[in-house]
Amino acid sequence: MIDQPMIDHAVLERVLGAGLRTGADFAEVFVEDRRSSSARLDDGVVEELGSSHDRGAGIRVVSGGTTGFAHTTDLTERGLLVAAEAASTVARGAGERARAVALAPRPAGPGEVGHDREGGGKAATVALLRRADDAARSAGGQISQVSVTAGSGRRRFLVANSEGVHAEDDQVRTSFSVACVALGDTGMQTGTESVGHTVGFELFDRATPEAIATTAARRALGKLTARPAPSGTLPVVIGPGSGGVLFHEACGHGLEADLVRKAASVFAGRVGDQVASPLVTLVDDGTVDGEWGTGAVDDEGSPRRRNVLIDHGVLTDYLWDHLRAREELRDSSGNGRRQSYRHLPMVRMTNTFLLAGADDPAAIVRDTAHGVYIAKLGGGSVNTATGDFVFGMTESYLIEGGEITEPLRGGNLTGNGPAVLGAIDACGDDFAMGGPGTCGKDGQSVPVGLGQPTLRVTGMTVGGTAR
Repeated sequence: MIDQPMIDHAVLERVLGAGLRTGADFAEVFVEDRRSSSARLDDGVVEELGSSHDRGAGIRVVSGGTTGFAHTTDLTERGLLVAAEAASTVARGAGERARAVALAPRPAGPGEVGHDREGGGKAATVALLRRADDAARSAGGQISQVSVTAGSGRRRFLVANSEGVHAEDDQVRTSFSVACVALGDTGMQTGTESVGHTVGFELFDRATPEAIATTAARRALGKLTARPAPSGTLPVVIGPGSGGVLFHEACGHGLEADLVRKAASVFAGRVGDQVASPLVTLVDDGTVDGEWGTGAVDDEGSPRRRNVLIDHGVLTDYLWDHLRAREELRDSSGNGRRQSYRHLPMVRMTNTFLLAGADDPAAIVRDTAHGVYIAKLGGGSVNTATGDFVFGMTESYLIEGGEITEPLRGGNLTGNGPAVLGAIDACGDDFAMGGPGTCGKDGQSVPVGLGQPTLRVTGMTVGGTAR
């Protein structure tokens, strides 16, 4: 595959000039080419095997406190100039807000991700799906349904702005997920497992379809004999990896500078304060090799960075995009992200994780007389203004007498981010990254990574169904 330049440098300069022609302060061109393929197997039948190709450009113009934005699928110089003029016009007349304009929208033609970098071809993909289906069904006769999904994609983009930035990135991502349903005396129970990295089909050198499917099936089968989750405030031990979603929701969003500057964050104005247990060092790092939220530059052309947000419990900084950092006369932290060329960038996390501590994970459990052990947390949400959050428990167990005993089904975790950060009294030395995540904010979704070691919170509210 030979990649042609996305847009000629001289054309970019003329388009930026058009955006600035009426006296605007800032102009930016974002050009994107995205190809993706997906395949899904349901109960042994290939239900989906498709691909897509989308390309276009977004033009942003800032004039004082107003932002104009236009996007187009016409990547000719004329099409880009028309978009720049439209964005400039909107910026002059929008008032103190941002508006978006779509120009000449038309669907891109069908495309297929090539198998030199991004995928292994349709036949190879279907073979992977069938291997996972066989492995899941082999895990136990009570597995009644299996759904397997594979996805691969390549995203190339270019960013140029009136401050001299001209940067490009080329990102390849591959994911694989299995969902199983087990049928027993307690009815239907589900189990899932997903793996995804910013790599091509070498993903399956790291995690085989059989291993992913077996984990999903084990979770479904385990819930058939599980007891209902308890209710009340209990010590909670969270195992390594997926529990990182707790920090993504409980404090990560509250550390995004756009929310901080709008006073919509419980962490606003608290840099330098002790906001967490001294065991907590929280990092957002968009450079971690192969992780789901990794890239070379963000969607404004700023280099991705490792940002320490909380250092031994002390809040040290927020996450910044280019424009908000520019207003504060500081550098971007590399956290300006957008879903596509059709969207304005905003402050977003990349790979957010809690660093390892020094405690023995087994000792953390032994020292917990009664509580809940969570092997995998589900999705969650947070009110950034108050820090209150809720999460589902995908795989959890009872802790009795310092031992992990019976599996649990159902139940949520609720709490307050700052309170939970302060209630962490043990942090293991077994750090791991979790599975791929999708973060939603203001109608946009972007890929993110998360991770953590084993940790214990002295008390969290468990909302179960046990009486």
